[in-house]
Formats: sequence, structure tokens, C-alpha cells
Amino acid sequence: MKDEIIFLVEESPEGGYEARALGFSVFTEADSIPELKVNIQEAVKCHFEEEEYPLYIRLHFVKDEIIVL
Repeated sequence: MKDEIIFLVEESPEGGYEARALGFSVFTEADSIPELKVNIQEAVKCHFEEEEYPLYIRLHFVKDEIIVL
């Protein structure tokens, strides 16, 4: 197992946040960042066996902005 797993975090169009792991089929969502962090930890624990847990979970926040001229 890798030492680190990276999640892309984006604001959801419906409100709240969505997070998906790069290279793994792990996805979760939540209404707030603190709740999202807990959900990500739970999703990782459900996806991997205990001996395969990554040492670190990195959150990469992505924010799209549109500027209209």
C-alpha cells in the first residue's frame, strides 16, 4: 500500500462537498469540511484492510471560478 492517498475535494453543485480518491474507487460527500474529513476516514477504512491503510490522507481542494466579461 502507498504511504499516502490523495482525495480531490470539490464543492458540490447541490451544496456541500464531494471527495474522490485518485487511483482508487473511494468516494464520499458531506455538508461541511469537518464532516467530510470524518467521512473520508470512514470511507478509507471501509475500502482497505487495516494492514493496507495509508499513513496519510492528503486533501487537494479544487475550486472552479468563472469570470464574465
